[in-house]
Amino acid sequence: MASAPPPFATARDHERLAFLHAPDATLILADRVILRASLRVADVFGWTPAEIEGQSIRLLYPGQSDYEVIGERARRALREQPVYHDERFMRRKDGQVVWMEGSGAALDRTDPERLAIWTYRPADPRAGQFGLLTLAEKRIARYLVNGFTSKEIALALACSHRTVEVHRANMIRKMQVRNSFELVRMLLMAPEPDGIKG
Repeated sequence: MASAPPPFATARDHERLAFLHAPDATLILADRVILRASLRVADVFGWTPAEIEGQSIRLLYPGQSDYEVIGERARRALREQPVYHDERFMRRKDGQVVWMEGSGAALDRTDPERLAIWTYRPADPRAGQFGLLTLAEKRIARYLVNGFTSKEIALALACSHRTVEVHRANMIRKMQVRNSFELVRMLLMAPEPDGIKG
């Protein structure tokens, strides 16, 4: 005998289900504080929704400077356009820094931080916007921002320490920085997309 169909769901039930089970990690923010988090947040960032609700979005950034720079960039963009997209490094619960695609929409474009919806998904490593970096350099960059030494990167990638050093030197030259510290800092501050002016 067939089971009875579930009781009729209201539009509000459907909206709640759509938010909770959205395919991307979805956050509702008020003044950059996380009010609600979808279930996918656990897969993408490692925190449960209950662990991050009520927390500042700063929790998901590797450092204070990128939190401030990316926040200001998004704030400017959302005053001019309904939806903002970018790619940036973000931090998981385990401390790992990962390259993410972010999309945001503000409910009030005159005050974009008052109430906003943001979605995040891990970026395709082949499509990451690291300027002129090769695929090999992008792989090494992901280890650099996570604090790996050249020897540790070489071990992880099954290559020589010298190969890592050559790629790092090429990245320093391409990104026009003076040293590895500045390289990591620049990698963490994802490039501003075309069309968004300072």
